[in-house]
Amino acid sequence: MSPELPENSFDVKAFLKNLTTRPGIYKMFNDQGEIIYIGKAKNLKNRVSSYFKKQTASTKQQAMVARIANIEVTVTHTEGEALLLECQQIKRHKPRYNICLRDDRSYPYIFLSSEHDFPQITLHRGAKKRKGKYFGPYPGIGAIKESLKLLQRIFPIRQCDDSIYNNRSRPCLQHQIERCTAPCVGLIDKAAYAQDVDSTVLFLEGKGGLLIDQLIVKMEQAAAKLEYERAAGFRDQILKLRSVLEKHFVHGERGDVDIIACATKAGVACVQVFFIRNGQHLGNKVFFPKITDEHDPAVIVQAFIPQYYLDKQVPHELIVSHQPEEDELLMEVLAVQAKHAVAISHNVRGERLKWLQMACTNAENSLLSKLSDKQGIYARFLSLQEELGCTELPKRLECFDISHTQGDQTVASCVVFDREGPVKSAYRRFNIEGITGGDDYAAIHQAVFRRFKRLKQGEHTAPDILLIDGGKGQVHEAQKALAELDINNVMIVGVSKGPDRKPGMEKLILVDQEQPIDIKPGASGLLLIQHIRDEAHRFAITGHRQRRGKAKKQSAMEAIPGLGPKRRQILLKQFGGLQGISQAGVDALCSVDGISRHLAQRIYELFHHQDDN
Repeated sequence: MSPELPENSFDVKAFLKNLTTRPGIYKMFNDQGEIIYIGKAKNLKNRVSSYFKKQTASTKQQAMVARIANIEVTVTHTEGEALLLECQQIKRHKPRYNICLRDDRSYPYIFLSSEHDFPQITLHRGAKKRKGKYFGPYPGIGAIKESLKLLQRIFPIRQCDDSIYNNRSRPCLQHQIERCTAPCVGLIDKAAYAQDVDSTVLFLEGKGGLLIDQLIVKMEQAAAKLEYERAAGFRDQILKLRSVLEKHFVHGERGDVDIIACATKAGVACVQVFFIRNGQHLGNKVFFPKITDEHDPAVIVQAFIPQYYLDKQVPHELIVSHQPEEDELLMEVLAVQAKHAVAISHNVRGERLKWLQMACTNAENSLLSKLSDKQGIYARFLSLQEELGCTELPKRLECFDISHTQGDQTVASCVVFDREGPVKSAYRRFNIEGITGGDDYAAIHQAVFRRFKRLKQGEHTAPDILLIDGGKGQVHEAQKALAELDINNVMIVGVSKGPDRKPGMEKLILVDQEQPIDIKPGASGLLLIQHIRDEAHRFAITGHRQRRGKAKKQSAMEAIPGLGPKRRQILLKQFGGLQGISQAGVDALCSVDGISRHLAQRIYELFHHQDDN
């Protein structure tokens, strides 16, 4: 017998009767108005109808269909347009039943400026507004720092900010350790510096062989002129280059290629991406897309590619471990996005197969590590449930901590854990105002009230357990704050430090119990509490230091003679805040109305003297 689909109040027949057969996207909503699934279709009527056919309904579809209270459609001209719109909407709403890519940040590049006589090379992330060349993208900041460090050893061009470069009067430490030729003080001419820049460009473009040939010619020419010291310098560059190219060169690859491997197990998916640009391996990046059910790896690769690439620079080829069902459509849409042909390859041989196998191995290893961590955290949640006597296994924990210096610049932190570990996107800080300095009770009350007031406004999910770093007083204030908001379904637990404040000797304080709970030292539930408490402490201290540093520089600016409130406000607006002022050079500060060179010099020295200390 075919499975019976659960009944719901949504009038399927009436909806399907008038549904168009054109391409577009469809959004499925539950009875609370939340989007639970977004899909795209070449024929909307055929695709949406398939969800309500008993013969083809999977277990996942049955669970999803049972929650549908409404469906909205958006018609597009082509299936390609529908794919683009689907990806944008999934990334924005992250529906429960979609495969969602969590990592959505911009990736960094190496930037080489072209607007200076002595160009700067540096890390860049964000919009490409500056004039110059961009190399990448790199999988992370670490990969770029490693590349810049290598470049400094071979072609020592400057990496310092313009504000520092424009105000140097003597060579810096980088010159002393032979990592920069000190163009800031004229120790190298434009022609010699330009040669190092050209060599750097060749290296970053993957033309290492051509670069070595050029350096060999220069070495031989220098030796012929009896310039042995200069020839030895070229020889050292050649040796360093050969060593670097042996480590990073990908044999058989000359262009831009990404290798994508997927592995799945126990309801967890892992995607590993290897980045190859100009024949050089720039590194690899691991992703764990959110899935609610077991999926075939090909389906995950199909969902991953558009979500990841449609707002990024696309290489000429993607080599995949599992062939997506709609690879032709993906290649067509990616080609429009990239303005060049994009190939998606599955059956590869030779060196390309070796790299694909390496990516698959890395994906499987990363997946096993993730599962191990996930199981360990789950066990800690089970232990916490047992120790606290909860009737159900907790899903979400929140922990508050307070940080200040003798009552000044008080900052409260709120960190969030779920059964997979820290949920850093849900972390929040609160600058505490209007209380007596050093009153931790009032600070906890204000922070908890502000946090849970937002919860009542629907801004975030309620925790099952609210952990407070402190004793009975702090717990009582948290209880008062929740009572004022008429919230009574959150368990409050105080985490009081034990004798001599030693880790492992904490006491747990509950609202309705006179005596603290003793947890056996080493219990995995206690380890979970220590982890979240320490994370809240770290997050609070970091926020406090930032606030204190900002206030210190703000007050220091107020002490500069001739820099009154009006000029301070103009500076803050012109440079977008204290950080912008601190990074500006004397010339930039002088360009602001009312700021003389003498005053600009004093402002500059304020920030850079503090940085030296």
